[in-house]
Amino acid sequence: MREFRPVTQGKASVYLCGATVQGAPHLGHLRSAVCFDILVRWLEASGQPVTYCRNVTDIDDKILRAAAAEEIPWWALAERNHREFSSAYALLGCRPPDVEPRATGHIPDMIALIERLLATGHAYATGGDVYFDVASAQDYGALSGQPAGQLSAWSAEAEAGEAGLGNPLAHKKDPRDFVLWKGAKRGEPAWRTPWGPGRPGWHIECSAMAVGYLGSTFDIHGGGMDLIFPHHENERAQSRAAGDEFARYWVHHGLVTIAETKMSKTAGNALAAADALWRVRPQELRYYLGQAHYRSMIEYSSEALEDAAAAYQRIERFVTRAQYAVGDAATQPGLPISFTAALDDDLAVSSALAALHATVRDGNYALSRGDQENAAACLAQARAMLAVLGLDPLTPPWPSGDTGGRLRGVVDALVAIALRQRDAARSRGDYASADSIRDTLEASGVVVEDTPEGTRWELAR
Repeated sequence: MREFRPVTQGKASVYLCGATVQGAPHLGHLRSAVCFDILVRWLEASGQPVTYCRNVTDIDDKILRAAAAEEIPWWALAERNHREFSSAYALLGCRPPDVEPRATGHIPDMIALIERLLATGHAYATGGDVYFDVASAQDYGALSGQPAGQLSAWSAEAEAGEAGLGNPLAHKKDPRDFVLWKGAKRGEPAWRTPWGPGRPGWHIECSAMAVGYLGSTFDIHGGGMDLIFPHHENERAQSRAAGDEFARYWVHHGLVTIAETKMSKTAGNALAAADALWRVRPQELRYYLGQAHYRSMIEYSSEALEDAAAAYQRIERFVTRAQYAVGDAATQPGLPISFTAALDDDLAVSSALAALHATVRDGNYALSRGDQENAAACLAQARAMLAVLGLDPLTPPWPSGDTGGRLRGVVDALVAIALRQRDAARSRGDYASADSIRDTLEASGVVVEDTPEGTRWELAR
Protein backbone atom coordinates (compact mmCIF):
# COMPACT_ATOMS: atom_id res chain seq x y z
CA MET A 1 0.00 0.00 0.00
CA ARG A 2 1.35 3.43 -0.95
CA GLU A 3 0.53 6.94 0.17
CA PHE A 4 -1.61 8.72 -2.40
CA ARG A 5 0.27 11.58 -4.06
CA PRO A 6 -1.65 13.01 -7.03
CA VAL A 7 0.02 14.08 -10.25
CA THR A 8 -1.27 17.62 -9.70
CA GLN A 9 -1.19 18.73 -6.07
CA GLY A 10 -4.67 19.46 -4.73
CA LYS A 11 -6.45 17.66 -7.59
CA ALA A 12 -7.14 14.02 -8.42
CA SER A 13 -7.99 12.14 -11.60
CA VAL A 14 -9.86 8.84 -11.66
CA TYR A 15 -10.63 6.51 -14.56
CA LEU A 16 -13.06 3.65 -13.99
CA CYS A 17 -13.65 0.84 -16.46
CA GLY A 18 -17.39 1.11 -16.87
CA ALA A 19 -19.91 -1.32 -18.24
CA THR A 20 -19.95 -3.31 -21.42
CA VAL A 21 -23.61 -2.76 -22.17
CA GLN A 22 -24.65 -6.10 -23.66
CA GLY A 23 -27.36 -6.51 -21.02
CA ALA A 24 -29.08 -4.90 -18.05
CA PRO A 25 -27.02 -4.05 -14.93
CA HIS A 26 -26.63 -6.55 -12.10
CA LEU A 27 -25.33 -6.29 -8.53
CA GLY A 28 -21.71 -6.66 -9.61
CA HIS A 29 -21.98 -3.56 -11.79
CA LEU A 30 -23.67 -1.61 -9.01
CA ARG A 31 -20.99 -2.54 -6.50
CA SER A 32 -18.35 -1.11 -8.82
CA ALA A 33 -20.24 2.16 -9.13
CA VAL A 34 -20.81 2.46 -5.37
CA CYS A 35 -17.19 1.65 -4.42
CA PHE A 36 -15.80 4.30 -6.73
CA ASP A 37 -18.50 6.80 -5.82
CA ILE A 38 -17.35 6.55 -2.19
CA LEU A 39 -13.72 6.92 -3.29
CA VAL A 40 -14.49 10.06 -5.31
CA ARG A 41 -16.60 11.52 -2.49
CA TRP A 42 -13.81 10.93 0.02
CA LEU A 43 -11.15 12.50 -2.19
CA GLU A 44 -13.36 15.55 -2.64
CA ALA A 45 -14.23 15.71 1.07
CA SER A 46 -10.47 15.62 1.75
CA GLY A 47 -9.99 18.76 -0.31
CA GLN A 48 -9.02 17.22 -3.65
CA PRO A 49 -11.44 18.00 -6.48
CA VAL A 50 -11.72 15.00 -8.78
CA THR A 51 -11.95 14.67 -12.54
CA TYR A 52 -13.87 11.42 -12.80
CA CYS A 53 -14.04 9.53 -16.08
CA ARG A 54 -16.07 6.33 -16.48
CA ASN A 55 -16.27 4.78 -19.93
CA VAL A 56 -18.98 2.82 -21.71
CA THR A 57 -18.03 -0.05 -24.02
CA ASP A 58 -20.76 0.08 -26.65
CA ILE A 59 -19.14 -2.05 -29.37
CA ASP A 60 -18.04 -5.56 -28.49
CA ASP A 61 -18.51 -9.19 -29.53
CA LYS A 62 -20.97 -9.77 -26.69
CA ILE A 63 -23.05 -6.78 -27.76
CA LEU A 64 -23.13 -8.00 -31.35
CA ARG A 65 -24.21 -11.49 -30.28
CA ALA A 66 -26.91 -10.16 -27.93
CA ALA A 67 -28.28 -7.82 -30.58
CA ALA A 68 -28.36 -10.62 -33.15
CA ALA A 69 -30.26 -12.82 -30.70
CA GLU A 70 -32.89 -10.10 -30.25
CA GLU A 71 -32.86 -9.24 -33.95
CA ILE A 72 -32.29 -5.54 -33.31
CA PRO A 73 -29.45 -3.20 -34.36
CA TRP A 74 -26.39 -3.44 -32.12
CA TRP A 75 -26.46 0.29 -31.41
CA ALA A 76 -30.11 0.11 -30.29
CA LEU A 77 -29.32 -2.64 -27.78
CA ALA A 78 -26.30 -0.71 -26.48
CA GLU A 79 -28.31 2.49 -26.07
CA ARG A 80 -31.17 0.76 -24.27
CA ASN A 81 -28.86 -0.96 -21.82
CA HIS A 82 -26.76 2.16 -21.26
CA ARG A 83 -29.89 4.00 -20.19
CA GLU A 84 -30.70 1.22 -17.73
CA PHE A 85 -27.22 1.51 -16.23
CA SER A 86 -27.52 5.28 -15.93
CA SER A 87 -30.91 4.94 -14.24
CA ALA A 88 -29.61 2.36 -11.74
CA TYR A 89 -26.57 4.48 -10.88
CA ALA A 90 -28.80 7.51 -10.30
CA LEU A 91 -31.18 5.51 -8.10
CA LEU A 92 -28.22 4.55 -5.89
CA GLY A 93 -27.22 8.19 -5.50
CA CYS A 94 -23.95 7.85 -7.39
CA ARG A 95 -22.27 11.10 -8.38
CA PRO A 96 -22.32 11.30 -12.19
CA PRO A 97 -18.85 11.12 -13.73
CA ASP A 98 -17.48 14.35 -15.16
CA VAL A 99 -17.26 12.60 -18.51
CA GLU A 100 -18.67 9.26 -19.68
CA PRO A 101 -17.08 8.55 -23.06
CA ARG A 102 -18.37 5.82 -25.35
CA ALA A 103 -15.98 3.63 -27.29
CA THR A 104 -17.68 4.32 -30.61
CA GLY A 105 -17.18 8.05 -30.10
CA HIS A 106 -13.39 7.67 -29.91
CA ILE A 107 -12.47 5.41 -32.82
CA PRO A 108 -10.12 8.04 -34.36
CA ASP A 109 -8.20 8.24 -31.07
CA MET A 110 -7.82 4.45 -31.03
CA ILE A 111 -6.63 4.39 -34.62
CA ALA A 112 -4.04 7.08 -33.83
CA LEU A 113 -2.79 5.08 -30.82
CA ILE A 114 -2.49 1.90 -32.90
CA GLU A 115 -0.55 3.83 -35.56
CA ARG A 116 1.95 4.93 -32.90
CA LEU A 117 2.39 1.33 -31.76
CA LEU A 118 2.87 0.09 -35.35
CA ALA A 119 5.37 2.84 -36.09
CA THR A 120 7.51 1.97 -33.07
CA GLY A 121 7.45 -1.79 -33.64
CA HIS A 122 5.20 -2.63 -30.69
CA ALA A 123 2.39 -3.90 -32.93
CA TYR A 124 2.03 -5.83 -36.19
CA ALA A 125 -0.74 -6.27 -38.75
CA THR A 126 -1.73 -9.64 -40.16
CA GLY A 127 -4.78 -10.76 -42.09
CA GLY A 128 -6.68 -7.53 -41.41
CA ASP A 129 -6.07 -7.76 -37.66
CA VAL A 130 -3.53 -5.82 -35.62
CA TYR A 131 -1.84 -7.38 -32.58
CA PHE A 132 0.26 -5.95 -29.79
CA ASP A 133 3.72 -7.53 -29.60
CA VAL A 134 3.94 -8.47 -25.91
CA ALA A 135 7.62 -9.45 -26.20
CA SER A 136 8.37 -5.78 -26.89
CA ALA A 137 6.96 -4.75 -23.49
CA GLN A 138 9.71 -4.99 -20.88
CA ASP A 139 7.63 -5.61 -17.77
CA TYR A 140 4.52 -7.32 -19.11
CA GLY A 141 2.90 -9.22 -16.25
CA ALA A 142 4.05 -6.81 -13.55
CA LEU A 143 0.51 -5.68 -12.72
CA SER A 144 -1.00 -9.15 -12.40
CA GLY A 145 2.18 -10.71 -10.99
CA GLN A 146 1.82 -13.93 -12.97
CA PRO A 147 4.59 -16.01 -14.62
CA ALA A 148 4.95 -15.88 -18.40
CA GLY A 149 3.76 -19.46 -18.93
CA GLN A 150 0.53 -18.84 -17.05
CA LEU A 151 -0.01 -15.58 -18.93
CA SER A 152 0.40 -17.40 -22.24
CA ALA A 153 -2.37 -19.86 -21.40
CA TRP A 154 -4.65 -17.16 -20.05
CA SER A 155 -4.01 -14.90 -23.05
CA ALA A 156 -4.99 -17.62 -25.52
CA GLU A 157 -8.16 -18.42 -23.60
CA ALA A 158 -9.10 -14.76 -23.21
CA GLU A 159 -8.50 -14.04 -26.89
CA ALA A 160 -10.65 -16.99 -27.91
CA GLY A 161 -13.48 -15.87 -25.62
CA GLU A 162 -13.28 -12.26 -26.75
CA ALA A 163 -13.00 -12.83 -30.48
CA GLY A 164 -14.84 -16.13 -30.85
CA LEU A 165 -11.92 -17.52 -32.81
CA GLY A 166 -11.43 -21.23 -33.31
CA ASN A 167 -7.63 -20.94 -33.27
CA PRO A 168 -6.57 -17.67 -31.61
CA LEU A 169 -2.86 -18.51 -32.04
CA ALA A 170 -2.98 -18.80 -35.82
CA HIS A 171 -1.79 -15.27 -36.59
CA LYS A 172 0.16 -14.48 -33.43
CA LYS A 173 3.91 -14.29 -32.95
CA ASP A 174 3.48 -15.05 -29.25
CA PRO A 175 0.52 -16.67 -27.42
CA ARG A 176 0.42 -13.61 -25.13
CA ASP A 177 -0.08 -11.13 -28.00
CA PHE A 178 -3.50 -9.52 -27.94
CA VAL A 179 -5.68 -7.93 -30.57
CA LEU A 180 -5.73 -4.15 -31.03
CA TRP A 181 -7.91 -4.12 -34.13
CA LYS A 182 -10.22 -6.76 -35.58
CA GLY A 183 -10.53 -7.04 -39.33
CA ALA A 184 -14.03 -6.57 -40.73
CA LYS A 185 -16.41 -9.51 -40.85
CA ARG A 186 -19.53 -9.64 -42.99
CA GLY A 187 -22.55 -8.06 -41.31
CA GLU A 188 -20.54 -6.41 -38.53
CA PRO A 189 -19.95 -2.66 -38.07
CA ALA A 190 -16.62 -1.46 -39.42
CA TRP A 191 -14.49 1.68 -39.50
CA ARG A 192 -11.82 2.48 -42.11
CA THR A 193 -8.13 2.48 -41.18
CA PRO A 194 -4.78 2.52 -43.04
CA TRP A 195 -4.56 -1.25 -42.54
CA GLY A 196 -8.11 -2.04 -43.57
CA PRO A 197 -11.68 -1.81 -42.25
CA GLY A 198 -12.71 -3.30 -38.92
CA ARG A 199 -13.39 -2.41 -35.30
CA PRO A 200 -11.34 -1.94 -32.14
CA GLY A 201 -10.32 -4.62 -29.69
CA TRP A 202 -11.49 -4.27 -26.11
CA HIS A 203 -8.23 -3.18 -24.49
CA ILE A 204 -7.33 -0.33 -26.84
CA GLU A 205 -10.57 1.50 -26.02
CA CYS A 206 -9.71 2.36 -22.43
CA SER A 207 -6.11 3.37 -23.18
CA ALA A 208 -7.29 5.90 -25.76
CA MET A 209 -10.15 7.30 -23.68
CA ALA A 210 -8.27 7.51 -20.36
CA VAL A 211 -5.35 9.42 -21.85
CA GLY A 212 -7.67 11.54 -24.00
CA TYR A 213 -9.53 12.92 -20.98
CA LEU A 214 -7.06 12.64 -18.08
CA GLY A 215 -3.69 13.06 -19.80
CA SER A 216 -0.76 10.75 -20.48
CA THR A 217 -0.17 10.43 -16.72
CA PHE A 218 -3.13 10.32 -14.33
CA ASP A 219 -3.76 9.19 -10.79
CA ILE A 220 -6.14 6.25 -10.34
CA HIS A 221 -7.35 3.55 -12.69
CA GLY A 222 -10.04 1.29 -11.29
CA GLY A 223 -12.21 -1.70 -12.00
CA GLY A 224 -13.09 -5.15 -10.74
CA MET A 225 -10.50 -7.74 -9.75
CA ASP A 226 -11.55 -9.77 -12.76
CA LEU A 227 -10.13 -7.03 -15.00
CA ILE A 228 -6.56 -7.20 -13.67
CA PHE A 229 -5.75 -9.76 -16.35
CA PRO A 230 -5.99 -9.52 -19.23
CA HIS A 231 -7.70 -6.14 -19.54
CA HIS A 232 -5.68 -3.90 -17.26
CA GLU A 233 -2.41 -5.71 -17.88
CA ASN A 234 -2.91 -5.13 -21.60
CA GLU A 235 -3.98 -1.52 -21.19
CA ARG A 236 -0.87 -0.78 -19.17
CA ALA A 237 1.43 -2.53 -21.65
CA GLN A 238 0.14 -0.82 -24.78
CA SER A 239 -0.05 2.62 -23.16
CA ARG A 240 3.49 2.49 -21.81
CA ALA A 241 4.77 1.16 -25.11
CA ALA A 242 3.19 4.19 -26.77
CA GLY A 243 5.09 6.50 -24.41
CA ASP A 244 2.40 7.26 -21.81
CA GLU A 245 3.13 6.73 -18.12
CA PHE A 246 -0.59 5.98 -17.76
CA ALA A 247 -2.05 5.26 -14.29
CA ARG A 248 0.03 5.73 -11.14
CA TYR A 249 -2.34 3.77 -8.88
CA TRP A 250 -4.48 0.75 -9.67
CA VAL A 251 -7.56 0.14 -7.51
CA HIS A 252 -9.50 -3.11 -7.89
CA HIS A 253 -12.70 -3.97 -6.05
CA GLY A 254 -13.83 -7.44 -5.05
CA LEU A 255 -16.65 -9.20 -6.86
CA VAL A 256 -20.19 -10.10 -5.85
CA THR A 257 -20.56 -13.88 -5.74
CA ILE A 258 -23.41 -16.37 -5.38
CA ALA A 259 -22.44 -19.80 -4.02
CA GLU A 260 -18.81 -18.63 -4.28
CA THR A 261 -19.16 -18.13 -8.05
CA LYS A 262 -18.67 -14.73 -9.67
CA MET A 263 -21.97 -13.08 -10.48
CA SER A 264 -22.14 -12.59 -14.24
CA LYS A 265 -24.51 -12.80 -17.18
CA THR A 266 -22.30 -15.46 -18.74
CA ALA A 267 -22.57 -17.69 -15.65
CA GLY A 268 -26.33 -17.16 -15.61
CA ASN A 269 -26.35 -16.32 -11.89
CA ALA A 270 -26.61 -12.55 -12.01
CA LEU A 271 -29.15 -10.82 -9.77
CA ALA A 272 -30.47 -7.97 -11.87
CA ALA A 273 -30.35 -4.50 -10.38
CA ALA A 274 -34.10 -4.18 -10.87
CA ASP A 275 -34.71 -7.35 -8.82
CA ALA A 276 -32.50 -6.15 -5.96
CA LEU A 277 -34.22 -2.75 -5.95
CA TRP A 278 -37.58 -4.51 -5.72
CA ARG A 279 -36.45 -6.23 -2.50
CA VAL A 280 -35.01 -3.18 -0.71
CA ARG A 281 -34.95 0.58 -1.14
CA PRO A 282 -32.10 2.11 -3.19
CA GLN A 283 -30.36 3.61 -0.14
CA GLU A 284 -30.48 0.25 1.61
CA LEU A 285 -28.95 -1.47 -1.42
CA ARG A 286 -26.24 1.19 -1.53
CA TYR A 287 -25.46 0.53 2.14
CA TYR A 288 -25.26 -3.21 1.44
CA LEU A 289 -22.91 -2.84 -1.53
CA GLY A 290 -20.65 -0.30 0.14
CA GLN A 291 -20.38 -1.65 3.69
CA ALA A 292 -17.55 -4.15 3.14
CA HIS A 293 -13.96 -3.23 2.31
CA TYR A 294 -13.82 -2.59 -1.41
CA ARG A 295 -11.22 -5.32 -2.00
CA SER A 296 -13.25 -8.02 -0.26
CA MET A 297 -15.70 -10.36 -1.96
CA ILE A 298 -19.42 -10.07 -1.18
CA GLU A 299 -21.24 -13.40 -1.01
CA TYR A 300 -24.82 -12.46 -1.84
CA SER A 301 -27.73 -13.72 0.22
CA SER A 302 -31.18 -12.31 0.82
CA GLU A 303 -30.53 -12.52 4.57
CA ALA A 304 -27.40 -10.36 4.30
CA LEU A 305 -29.30 -7.86 2.17
CA GLU A 306 -32.08 -7.66 4.78
CA ASP A 307 -29.54 -7.25 7.60
CA ALA A 308 -27.93 -4.34 5.76
CA ALA A 309 -31.34 -2.76 5.21
CA ALA A 310 -32.10 -3.03 8.94
CA ALA A 311 -28.72 -1.49 9.83
CA TYR A 312 -29.36 1.47 7.55
CA GLN A 313 -32.86 1.90 8.94
CA ARG A 314 -31.41 2.29 12.46
CA ILE A 315 -29.25 5.13 11.19
CA GLU A 316 -32.15 6.65 9.29
CA ARG A 317 -34.47 6.55 12.32
CA PHE A 318 -31.95 8.41 14.43
CA VAL A 319 -31.36 11.10 11.81
CA THR A 320 -35.07 11.75 11.22
CA ARG A 321 -35.88 11.69 14.96
CA ALA A 322 -32.98 13.97 15.84
CA GLN A 323 -33.74 16.41 13.05
CA TYR A 324 -37.35 16.60 14.22
CA ALA A 325 -36.24 17.10 17.83
CA VAL A 326 -33.44 19.66 17.42
CA GLY A 327 -34.40 21.35 14.15
CA ASP A 328 -32.23 24.42 13.58
CA ALA A 329 -30.27 23.70 16.74
CA ALA A 330 -28.01 21.32 14.80
CA THR A 331 -24.34 22.33 15.13
CA GLN A 332 -21.73 22.70 12.41
CA PRO A 333 -20.82 19.26 11.02
CA GLY A 334 -17.53 17.60 11.79
CA LEU A 335 -15.99 14.23 11.00
CA PRO A 336 -14.73 12.05 13.87
CA ILE A 337 -11.02 11.25 13.76
CA SER A 338 -11.83 7.52 13.74
CA PHE A 339 -13.93 7.99 10.59
CA THR A 340 -11.30 9.98 8.68
CA ALA A 341 -8.54 7.61 9.77
CA ALA A 342 -10.54 4.64 8.51
CA LEU A 343 -11.12 6.11 5.05
CA ASP A 344 -7.52 7.32 4.81
CA ASP A 345 -6.47 3.71 5.49
CA ASP A 346 -7.20 2.25 2.05
CA LEU A 347 -10.84 3.34 2.17
CA ALA A 348 -11.81 1.07 5.08
CA VAL A 349 -15.56 1.71 4.90
CA SER A 350 -16.41 -1.03 7.40
CA SER A 351 -14.35 0.75 10.09
CA ALA A 352 -15.84 4.09 9.06
CA LEU A 353 -19.31 2.63 9.52
CA ALA A 354 -18.35 1.49 13.03
CA ALA A 355 -17.63 5.15 13.85
CA LEU A 356 -20.98 6.14 12.35
CA HIS A 357 -22.94 3.58 14.34
CA ALA A 358 -21.16 4.65 17.55
CA THR A 359 -22.27 8.23 16.91
CA VAL A 360 -25.83 7.06 16.27
CA ARG A 361 -25.85 5.17 19.58
CA ASP A 362 -24.61 8.26 21.42
CA GLY A 363 -27.21 10.37 19.67
CA ASN A 364 -30.06 8.04 20.57
CA TYR A 365 -28.93 8.08 24.19
CA ALA A 366 -28.89 11.89 24.15
CA LEU A 367 -32.40 11.95 22.70
CA SER A 368 -33.67 9.55 25.36
CA ARG A 369 -32.36 11.91 28.07
CA GLY A 370 -33.66 15.06 26.41
CA ASP A 371 -30.08 16.29 25.89
CA GLN A 372 -30.62 18.41 22.81
CA GLU A 373 -27.10 19.83 22.74
CA ASN A 374 -25.42 16.43 22.46
CA ALA A 375 -28.17 15.13 20.19
CA ALA A 376 -27.55 18.05 17.83
CA ALA A 377 -23.80 17.41 17.86
CA CYS A 378 -24.29 13.73 17.10
CA LEU A 379 -26.73 14.55 14.33
CA ALA A 380 -24.25 16.93 12.71
CA GLN A 381 -21.46 14.36 12.90
CA ALA A 382 -23.66 11.56 11.60
CA ARG A 383 -24.87 13.60 8.64
CA ALA A 384 -21.31 14.65 7.79
CA MET A 385 -20.25 10.99 7.70
CA LEU A 386 -23.35 9.98 5.76
CA ALA A 387 -22.66 12.69 3.18
CA VAL A 388 -19.25 11.15 2.48
CA LEU A 389 -20.86 7.72 2.14
CA GLY A 390 -23.70 9.07 -0.02
CA LEU A 391 -26.34 7.95 2.48
CA ASP A 392 -27.71 11.04 4.20
CA PRO A 393 -31.48 10.38 4.42
CA LEU A 394 -32.23 14.12 4.52
CA THR A 395 -30.56 15.01 1.21
CA PRO A 396 -31.45 14.12 -2.38
CA PRO A 397 -32.11 11.64 -3.78
CA TRP A 398 -33.24 9.87 -0.61
CA PRO A 399 -36.01 12.00 0.95
CA SER A 400 -39.50 10.91 0.00
CA GLY A 401 -41.50 13.38 -2.00
CA ASP A 402 -43.56 14.47 1.03
CA THR A 403 -40.65 15.21 3.38
CA GLY A 404 -41.20 18.67 4.79
CA GLY A 405 -44.25 19.12 2.58
CA ARG A 406 -48.00 19.31 2.99
CA LEU A 407 -48.52 15.55 3.48
CA ARG A 408 -46.12 15.47 6.44
CA GLY A 409 -48.10 18.27 8.05
CA VAL A 410 -51.38 16.44 7.58
CA VAL A 411 -49.99 13.18 9.01
CA ASP A 412 -48.43 15.08 11.92
CA ALA A 413 -51.78 16.68 12.79
CA LEU A 414 -53.71 13.43 12.57
CA VAL A 415 -51.19 11.51 14.69
CA ALA A 416 -51.18 14.34 17.23
CA ILE A 417 -54.95 13.99 17.62
CA ALA A 418 -54.62 10.23 18.18
CA LEU A 419 -51.81 10.72 20.70
CA ARG A 420 -53.84 13.28 22.65
CA GLN A 421 -56.69 10.76 22.81
CA ARG A 422 -54.22 8.13 24.03
CA ASP A 423 -52.84 10.47 26.69
CA ALA A 424 -56.37 11.27 27.85
CA ALA A 425 -57.19 7.54 28.12
CA ARG A 426 -54.04 6.92 30.16
CA SER A 427 -54.76 9.86 32.48
CA ARG A 428 -58.16 8.42 33.37
CA GLY A 429 -56.71 4.92 33.83
CA ASP A 430 -58.24 3.45 30.67
CA TYR A 431 -55.10 1.59 29.62
CA ALA A 432 -56.98 -0.79 27.33
CA SER A 433 -58.10 2.13 25.13
CA ALA A 434 -54.63 3.68 25.26
CA ASP A 435 -53.04 0.43 24.11
CA SER A 436 -55.65 0.05 21.39
CA ILE A 437 -54.83 3.51 20.01
CA ARG A 438 -51.12 2.70 20.04
CA ASP A 439 -51.70 -0.66 18.33
CA THR A 440 -53.85 0.99 15.67
CA LEU A 441 -51.17 3.58 14.95
CA GLU A 442 -48.46 0.93 14.70
CA ALA A 443 -50.63 -1.17 12.40
CA SER A 444 -50.89 1.93 10.20
CA GLY A 445 -47.12 2.31 10.06
CA VAL A 446 -46.64 4.84 12.87
CA VAL A 447 -44.18 3.83 15.61
CA VAL A 448 -44.93 5.40 19.00
CA GLU A 449 -42.23 5.89 21.65
CA ASP A 450 -42.80 7.09 25.21
CA THR A 451 -39.85 9.16 26.52
CA PRO A 452 -39.26 11.26 29.68
CA GLU A 453 -39.94 14.34 27.55
CA GLY A 454 -43.22 13.02 26.19
CA THR A 455 -44.51 10.82 23.40
CA ARG A 456 -42.70 10.79 20.05
CA TRP A 457 -43.63 9.10 16.83
CA GLU A 458 -42.08 8.24 13.49
CA LEU A 459 -43.03 6.36 10.35
CA ALA A 460 -42.04 2.70 10.39
CA ARG A 461 -39.27 1.77 7.93
